[in-house]
Amino acid sequence: MRAVVQRVTRAQVSVQGEKIGSIAAGLLVLVGFGRADGPGSVPPLLDRLLGLRIFEDEAGKMNRSLTEVGGGLLLVSQFTLYADLSRGRRPSFGPALDPRAAEPLFEALVLEARRRHAPVASGRFGADMQVELVNDGPVTLWLGSD
Repeated sequence: MRAVVQRVTRAQVSVQGEKIGSIAAGLLVLVGFGRADGPGSVPPLLDRLLGLRIFEDEAGKMNRSLTEVGGGLLLVSQFTLYADLSRGRRPSFGPALDPRAAEPLFEALVLEARRRHAPVASGRFGADMQVELVNDGPVTLWLGSD
């Protein structure tokens, strides 16, 4: 599993001009699944996302988690995180998990996130999405289980 985590002051995702998810301050997370991922990959990722200490405390240090600050979580599926760019100029997506297997993992992540945290919004798996954000900091992190 791979994730690009961005601390944002606001973010939204749209499909065909319709806003389908938005958050105020919090985390925008682009998530991709690889061939080695399965249902057991979801809980550790969510634990990391909710517990990442990347929000400032009273002293201005990154010492508070999303849970502590009550920020929003916007989850967007992004298979291109598994692009193989080692040859040529056109990316290969062979390392990405087949969409039929990846979609239930993404949906499980969203459902579990909504069970454990609020507010949570998401993109639409497999859709052509437009993502808008205001990166705060900027703070952008990469998480990977591979």
